Amino acid sequence: MTSGVVHAQMIDLRAVQGQVDAVLEDFLEDKARTASDRGYPPEAVQTVRDFLAAGGKRIRALLCVVGWHAAGAHGDTTAVLRVAASLELFVAFALIHDDIMDDSASRRGRPAVHRVMRARLGQDERAERLGAGGALLVGNLALMWAQELLHTVRLEPRRQRRMYGLYDAMLEEVMYGQYLDVMGTGLDADDMEAALQIIRFKTATATIERPLQLGAVVAGAGEATLDVFTRLGLPLGEAFQLRDDLLDVFGSTDGACAPGLSDLREGKRTVLLALGLQRADQAQRERLGHLVGRDGLREREAAEVRRILQATGAREQTERMIASRYDHVLRVLDGAGLPSAADSALRGLAVRATQYTS
Repeated sequence: MTSGVVHAQMIDLRAVQGQVDAVLEDFLEDKARTASDRGYPPEAVQTVRDFLAAGGKRIRALLCVVGWHAAGAHGDTTAVLRVAASLELFVAFALIHDDIMDDSASRRGRPAVHRVMRARLGQDERAERLGAGGALLVGNLALMWAQELLHTVRLEPRRQRRMYGLYDAMLEEVMYGQYLDVMGTGLDADDMEAALQIIRFKTATATIERPLQLGAVVAGAGEATLDVFTRLGLPLGEAFQLRDDLLDVFGSTDGACAPGLSDLREGKRTVLLALGLQRADQAQRERLGHLVGRDGLREREAAEVRRILQATGAREQTERMIASRYDHVLRVLDGAGLPSAADSALRGLAVRATQYTS
């Protein structure tokens, strides 16, 4: 097992990502050997491996390690790297299940796991249902393995209890956020507060706040440090999701991220859509109501939706919301008095979370 040591004066985030990936690879290699020894289907482990290898920013894992540094820790990173790797397995579970519920065609430039499973079944008339079921079970394995890896972390009892408590809270928050997202799709689409509540539960806590707090708890941080991470984590997590929603509809200005159709076809309750509906005139509102949420939405119709969201100022207002949350994060950091290496890393990750860069 890889045991990384990061110098306290500089956090090399690229090196940290490599160390997290090494922990994941060691863990999944062990799972592959177990599957072979016991006659389990080998493709289950390989599917999780492939999903992780497809990319992702590893932002949760990086924030976990930065949170550890922010709490004043240094030296052997074995424990915090295992927690960070556990978070990436948890993310794999959450995204695999999210894609099933949204019936997304792709993830990270590759076919979504349930689509891969469906294709393996060929022309079987049950392929769609069984493929989704297979992906659901692979996602469940990723969640089980996330918790198994977390339980390999050896801490003194009080820290361990705090770590488990934060991790369990994160799981619960994400499940409630996903529930609100699924059950609220298409209802009260102009309710911006409802859309923000989904973001807070489903994304903000699990993407920023809890990873930072988990790393800090491994280092033995007190409540004051955890409070700092709540005050910066929630607005940064909201900004992260607001950016993601903009990218899904409009793509990136450099063309590296193409506009998508999934959120519009699903009728996803986003802040962007809520703002558009609130600001639309009667004709625009009727067109949005007619087009958004249609399974067969075509690119020409999506372009019309984008024009309305642009004309109403919804896109511009979403950008302003991102900027204001980013500014809030910087103000929190200005007053937090964190170690310089952690402060610098957090400022860089805040940019990474809120601005698209190819």
